[in-house]
Amino acid sequence: MALHPVVESVTARIIARSRPSRGAYLAHLDAARIQGVQRGALSCTNLAHGFAAFPANDKLSLKEYKKPSVAIVSSYNDMLSAHQPFEGFPQIIKQAVREVGAVAQFAGGVPAMCDGVTQGQPGMELSLFSRDTIAMSTAVALSHNMFDAALYLGVCDKIVPGLLIGALHFGHLPAVFVPAGPMTSGLSNQEKAKVRQLYAQGKATREDLLEGESKAYHGAGTCTFYGTANSNQMLMEVMGLHLPGAAFITPNTPLRDALTKAAAQRAAVITAQSGSYLPVGHIVDEKCIVNAVVGLLATGGSTNHTLHLVAIAKAAGIVIDWNDFNELSAIVPMLTRIYPNGDADVNHFHAAGGTGYLIRELLDAGLLHEDVNTILGHGLRAHCMEPFLGEDGKVFWKDAPATSADENVLRPASNPFAPDGGMVLVAGNLGRAVMKVSAVKPQHRTVEAPALVFNSQEEFMAAYKAGSLDRDFVAVLRFQGPRANGMPELHALTPALANLQDAGRHVALVTDGRMSGASGKVPAAIHVSPEILAGGPLGLVRDGDIIRLDAFTGVLEALVPADVWHARSLVTADLSPNHVGMGRELFSMFRSTVSAAEEGATTFGLPSPIPTTVALHDADNVGDTVPGSDEDFLARK
Repeated sequence: MALHPVVESVTARIIARSRPSRGAYLAHLDAARIQGVQRGALSCTNLAHGFAAFPANDKLSLKEYKKPSVAIVSSYNDMLSAHQPFEGFPQIIKQAVREVGAVAQFAGGVPAMCDGVTQGQPGMELSLFSRDTIAMSTAVALSHNMFDAALYLGVCDKIVPGLLIGALHFGHLPAVFVPAGPMTSGLSNQEKAKVRQLYAQGKATREDLLEGESKAYHGAGTCTFYGTANSNQMLMEVMGLHLPGAAFITPNTPLRDALTKAAAQRAAVITAQSGSYLPVGHIVDEKCIVNAVVGLLATGGSTNHTLHLVAIAKAAGIVIDWNDFNELSAIVPMLTRIYPNGDADVNHFHAAGGTGYLIRELLDAGLLHEDVNTILGHGLRAHCMEPFLGEDGKVFWKDAPATSADENVLRPASNPFAPDGGMVLVAGNLGRAVMKVSAVKPQHRTVEAPALVFNSQEEFMAAYKAGSLDRDFVAVLRFQGPRANGMPELHALTPALANLQDAGRHVALVTDGRMSGASGKVPAAIHVSPEILAGGPLGLVRDGDIIRLDAFTGVLEALVPADVWHARSLVTADLSPNHVGMGRELFSMFRSTVSAAEEGATTFGLPSPIPTTVALHDADNVGDTVPGSDEDFLARK
């Protein structure tokens, strides 16, 4: 089917907008690549340090300058359920790459923190910045220049975006992302939400709450609801950076291990030495980024990716903004209902047809670019597959099922749950913000009510517990942006706001903080940009101002006379308590340099231009020149 005209026009706009920075990025890739194995650039002393502790046979392979070397970069730790399964992956990977004539080394670890553990805690104020820390840690792991490809082991919120940003700064290397998979299904999402609301109402004890949460989060693997972690996994599939169908296979199963082995071997055979060179910097191009946005919208994915995808794109020299999300959202149908947008979890989604079915439906509807590179080669249709375990213990793939096994969870593009992607841009004299409305009923998508202004979650919750919020209002929660306090998630507000809405009150949230999909059924304008510390107008709002939030018309307005509005000065707040303790003082340089939310809330910028013709050096230090462009890359292949 022909590509949808809106997808085509948005892509063309992004390509034109990104041309200078994308060209600079591609030139950087060519400058980093050498002829022969990458370790050929090292002196004998360098290389001896790099393999000193290696087994004799692997050391011999590295000495010969012939076999490719694959880096393992992992987010393993055994406190977090999503990352604990990675403990045994390196040994599987090392053996797997030996079988295809390559060598793998554990290059480095990256931090992995969990929003579920730090929710409402001071540590949450490190969460967003951990993404760029992970990218920097990835760069440290790869800085030894020993490697010809890399495997990235990660799952959750900031970890996968951070790994991919780091990988793109080494975009001359092939990259294969290796998931751990979700935990098996536990307490239903409906029951989990119910006990949380009962606890917020004082009708359940802390023991009741902990029992419910422990039944929901009960084993190894990522959480099974469709938050940022599982949105990451969906995006790695749609972007062609996973093996097909790898995202939602549970840990510690034979198929999971077989997929890990196959991923390792794939990384080893797409190096520059193989004749099938597929560097990640050429896979992640403008079309790939548009595909990622479409996949996010079609599944009701996490609004955190209105930050992370912008940052990922920036790392590849590509410039996207919230207008792009908004325009695509208007024409991308909603094909899934996964909690918090429905009752099912990601295991149900996988059983209904999974990512292979989803990608095929979007391709057939003209909503995804098929003509992209992936880790399998050229063409996204190769990812419309489902993995199975053969009798020999190896993974093989079949075409994704022709029909959904459960249309309550996954539907064809011809019969979507909604005609749009459920994510909208709202703007006005309060700035620009995003709303996720896929779980918000139409009657709640417009709220016009007096503002109640809060400077912290704690202030809001104190007012709720005191009973002073039993009215119609728009909560304006400010000083939650990246410069102010690191832009923590504000999930603690969700049960209280949901209770007020259930009681018949017209309520909404407007904040420069993050809320992700957990905003659920309550209308929330989040990531308001610019934030107050960047001169943003949330600092002009006063208690009692009438705020209009309208998802249908895209309006975010304080209905205050213009002369009154412009006569006001921005409020200030003492943020010093947010800048010390729990390591927050170590992140002051992030707060002082971070970009606006719509620019990805990054601490790095777009690639700086370098000459389009650059000198490269092969293993014998013989200079070559290679023009830097996607077209030249394809021609060289």
